[in-house]
Amino acid sequence: MVLLLVVMGVSGSGKSTVGQQLADKLGWKFYDGDDYHPDENKKKMAEGIPLNDQDRIPWLCLLHDILMREHASGQNAILACSALKKMYRCILENRETNCLSASGQLEKQKGPVPQKILFVHLAGPKDLIASRLGKRKDHFMPPALLQSQFDTLEPPSAPENFITINLGRPVSEIVSEIEEYVRGLY
Repeated sequence: MVLLLVVMGVSGSGKSTVGQQLADKLGWKFYDGDDYHPDENKKKMAEGIPLNDQDRIPWLCLLHDILMREHASGQNAILACSALKKMYRCILENRETNCLSASGQLEKQKGPVPQKILFVHLAGPKDLIASRLGKRKDHFMPPALLQSQFDTLEPPSAPENFITINLGRPVSEIVSEIEEYVRGLY
């Protein structure tokens, strides 16, 4: 079974750190979604302008393509990506934006989903994440945009394939918890 993980959450939640350490521990490939943002997106964020859906959709489609390439090659992989909205997670899984019903609920997918993506939501209080963002250097995402991330966040819910991890612990504990969960899937 090929497993694809998307470590998700608001900026500063530790997606890249957790994702990279987990990939190292499991021997899986790791991709940081931030590395694939076009320059225009990075420039907007650096100027304190939140991204909108039109900014994110081409980026998410590219990340979907990377995940599908790994799946097709039989490679387990981990992607660090904010994946803040249900629609964004739908794009990552299906490269489509129309996975939502008119009421905003995820619809049952028609036909088999060609891969298995587990969304690992790193969740924690805004003040903790803000303190982490304040310590980051040389990142295009300024702390001033944190509120916009929380405003956009639609935490995963059934029937999505996800686990929620409390990020208020040492990274090693978070990584071990996710690793134990993943190993239980095999």
